[in-house]
Amino acid sequence: MNRGVVYAIGSYVIWGLYPLYFHAVQHIAALEIVAHRVLWSFVLLVFVLLFLHRWRWIPKAFSSWKTLAVFTCSSFLVTANWSVYVYAIITNQTLEASLGYFINPLFSVFLGAVVLKEKLRTFQKVALIIAVIGVAWITWQTGKFPFIGMLLALSFGLYGLIRKMAPLGSLEGLSLETAIATPFALFYLGYLGLEGNLALTQETLDYQLLLLFAGPLTVAPLLLFAMGLKMVRYSTIGFIQYINPTLGFLIGLFCFNEPCTIYRLVGFMIIWTAVLIFLAESIAFARNAKRRTI
Repeated sequence: MNRGVVYAIGSYVIWGLYPLYFHAVQHIAALEIVAHRVLWSFVLLVFVLLFLHRWRWIPKAFSSWKTLAVFTCSSFLVTANWSVYVYAIITNQTLEASLGYFINPLFSVFLGAVVLKEKLRTFQKVALIIAVIGVAWITWQTGKFPFIGMLLALSFGLYGLIRKMAPLGSLEGLSLETAIATPFALFYLGYLGLEGNLALTQETLDYQLLLLFAGPLTVAPLLLFAMGLKMVRYSTIGFIQYINPTLGFLIGLFCFNEPCTIYRLVGFMIIWTAVLIFLAESIAFARNAKRRTI
């Protein structure tokens, strides 16, 4: 098997298993978990940059207001995405979180059409319409709009759009995003410490280690994904990415025993239909494009 495919699958499997980690620390406040995730990711990334001798971009990045503005926006969006996701898991809403990541690729296509003026192909339009029908069905049958799922799709879709136009590579961009968010994480953790509510100083050793592990758990799949992205076709990545929400859905349903009514399941099936149409169209388009270049 292509090494790039292995890296990509590894990254999405880790992301798909995230609910198990966040469920294990669900008695800790979501914002503190996110703050630890930011802080220890930054510490790990500093070591990675030093080990790889990848620091020459730093003075130029911090001297450009445009670069700082772009990555401040992306930092806000990815932190918001992390916060909503952690909140969803620790409040037993894993199924709705998986919904967001099923919708995300379709929403990214929509953003590409609206913002980047990319032309939508016929079956892409069909997939988007069916996905909207699925969300509308869930809203109608459950009596509430799936805010968590849509916030996850919106925040990560906008994050991907900004990163697509950003002037730095994957590792450098992630490092700058994390550096921008780290002072806020430190301030919040310091405030909790002064109030005597910092879980890191009050929990047992096993939970302290779990909080410290948030850094490697965040950085590892992102680095695997960055390596895999360079070695395989983007259409292949588009197929592999559904490992993440599929694992999340199965974990929520069978490990956490979250309720899933028949009406909600029908809504998921409508959205899965949209996803299958989207994937089939993407694969067919990629094959046709390859034939035309031969």
